[in-house]
Amino acid sequence: MHLPIVVISERNIAFRQRVEVNGMDDLFADVPTVVGGDESAPDPHDYFDIALGTCKAITVQMYAKRKQWPLEGVTVTVQRDDSGERQGHYKLDVTLELHGISVPEQRAKLEEISHRCPIQRLMTQATIEIATHTV
Repeated sequence: MHLPIVVISERNIAFRQRVEVNGMDDLFADVPTVVGGDESAPDPHDYFDIALGTCKAITVQMYAKRKQWPLEGVTVTVQRDDSGERQGHYKLDVTLELHGISVPEQRAKLEEISHRCPIQRLMTQATIEIATHTV
């Protein structure tokens, strides 16, 4: 089991949150000004999208390293369309830039591998249970 992630309100009135993760440098989250935040940090939707982008990049890098392919780096762009979120539709369009890979078959394989990243599987195939308790 993993250590818990702790989210602590930074200010009474604002929505900025400090996030403690396993003794690492703190992260922060906020919301846009349109809903009363300061836009001082990524919002929760951003972190959701970030999880997918970083997982795809890491998965591609690990595979290329194992195959000893000349991947020099990956740039992942995640574009969100949340216009249908209230109706249960949340669309993420992901673009992979594979730096140093010019062989079409390798590029295609790395794109295919990116679909197998654990976060994409979690987002698209898992049943997630959430239990919330007050203390």
